[in-house]
Amino acid sequence: MTLTRDQIIETTCDLLEAQGYHATGLNQIVKESGAPKGSLYYYFPGGKEELAAVALERTGRLLAARIRQGLSKHANAAEAVRKFVLVIARNAEASGFRTGGPLMTVALETATSSPRLNTACREAYQQLQAAFAEKLVQCGYSPARGAELAIFINAAIEGGIILSRTMHSAEPLRRVAKELGRQLMAEAERHPAPVASKVKTGSK
Repeated sequence: MTLTRDQIIETTCDLLEAQGYHATGLNQIVKESGAPKGSLYYYFPGGKEELAAVALERTGRLLAARIRQGLSKHANAAEAVRKFVLVIARNAEASGFRTGGPLMTVALETATSSPRLNTACREAYQQLQAAFAEKLVQCGYSPARGAELAIFINAAIEGGIILSRTMHSAEPLRRVAKELGRQLMAEAERHPAPVASKVKTGSK
């Protein structure tokens, strides 16, 4: 990947997170990326929709890697998820609530208007859910239950981000962190070994 192309994609990712798809124009992308105007159509002949799809794919890949890295810091699944959501809360607060939902705005804007971007958002969310599910399976959950809980975790986090950005307060995300931790701990306690034993071992 060339430096110019990468700059265009990174700038697009930032703008999509901060202001969504419809509010992000190609002229703004060119200006803020510092790329020559002709280079945008050279690298993305399909225009704004193609560029946004590539940016969403990159966002999904990077977020999934970030989730795996964050969750790996704690052996206990409940604690890992709780601490990870608290990091999201701190980052959203530090940004003045401009960031925290790199997929959600575009996902809502394009759910029925752009099949290409809807697919890109869907695949990105699936990558995030897979990262959460992997952690749960590592902690002893069955693959089926891990996949179910991963959707629940992802949905709770997205809802918390929407409320936090709307209210300009990290409290909704902090509440999500606390309740997800409780839910996962209770889930572990209801299950026989190996889930419960692995959670207890990881909490030492």
